[in-house]
Amino acid sequence: MKNKKLLAMMAKRNELKTQAQRLLDAAQKVGRPLTNAERETLEGLKVKIEQWDDTIKEMVTLWEDGTPSGAPNGGNSRKFTSFGEQLHAIYNAAKPERSAMDARLFNGASGAGESVPSDGGFLVQSDFAAGLLKLTYETGILAARCKKIPISSGANGVKINALDDDSRDNGARWGGIQAFWTGEADELTASKPKFRRMELTLKKLAGLCYTTDELLSDTMALESVIAQGFAEEFGFKMDDVILNGTGTNQPLGILKSNGLVTVAKETDQADKITVDNITKMWARCWGRSRNNSAWYINQELEPYLYALKIGDAPVYIPAGGLSASPYGSIFGRPVIPIEQCPGVGEKGDIILADLSQYLLVDKGGINAASSIHVRFLYDENVFRFTYRVDGQPIWNAPITPYKGAGTLSPFVTLAAR
Repeated sequence: MKNKKLLAMMAKRNELKTQAQRLLDAAQKVGRPLTNAERETLEGLKVKIEQWDDTIKEMVTLWEDGTPSGAPNGGNSRKFTSFGEQLHAIYNAAKPERSAMDARLFNGASGAGESVPSDGGFLVQSDFAAGLLKLTYETGILAARCKKIPISSGANGVKINALDDDSRDNGARWGGIQAFWTGEADELTASKPKFRRMELTLKKLAGLCYTTDELLSDTMALESVIAQGFAEEFGFKMDDVILNGTGTNQPLGILKSNGLVTVAKETDQADKITVDNITKMWARCWGRSRNNSAWYINQELEPYLYALKIGDAPVYIPAGGLSASPYGSIFGRPVIPIEQCPGVGEKGDIILADLSQYLLVDKGGINAASSIHVRFLYDENVFRFTYRVDGQPIWNAPITPYKGAGTLSPFVTLAAR
């Protein structure tokens, strides 16, 4: 059958890729460059791989456009209409009694690092993978508010020059730029900015799912459970790491960063939160961040906010009412309950943050792949989702104002009480 011929071609192509990788691994293991003979062999393997790629693509195109006899699935269109439909096709491909394999599973099968049918894997169609990323940021709360920079396909990180300025005092603004009032013929004084290097290296967020034949037989249920479930889980993990990340094998979170301002509790404070706590947090928020900031709280703190008043005026304005706002507010900024804030009374149970001052970098969105062989004996298919991302606050230290002693930051929290 023609689909068997295609699988045989792909197996030969993959063996050539394995040989090429072995050459590179052998040289890398001992820390040396390729020899001239090895480089010549590698170039020859690359030519053969490209030839197989062209042949495989031509065969798949012929099946899809010409609908010849014996074409997988009778010559389907180039793309699946839904994520669930593609996963259902993978399920059918795993059946021993199948008579044909859906040609759409082979779309984009060539190229370094992609999963291929001969290894029991298929890449999830690119537009569905992009849809997963969109769902993640709609489900998450914090990640969508951060400053985001995509990384090109040839890079695994980014280095950014940033101004090294943690003070608004003379000689510190813009990392050292300074201007002087001078008299006629006075000698001018030179100044220059000082820079620091921000380096973000991609970390990997991964999810794995085993699905039974019974679940895979229902396309609608499959799409709902897998796509929505992993989208929400990735969104949750991203929000959690933006607040609490350690910076080791994951992004650096706001609560662990050096740019955070922590407001001390009041002397002999007995209440979970007071008006003075709130006003002092607001006073320590960098002025330019106020219009873009929001309060993020553990939801269990909310009942304590209702009791806060300045004179007869409530500090916390609940959601709804005449404003029809979906969130309550403090000083005109939204109060957003999130699960990732620490418990009531702990440092971080309330945070005032301008997330445009948090930088996220990612590469290619969510990558989704599947395998029909890993759990074959258990009648299960495996679906894997990975997202390569890194992040950290742009600020590496609070800033000292030109007039005054208290430091300011776009990220302010309250100490443990």
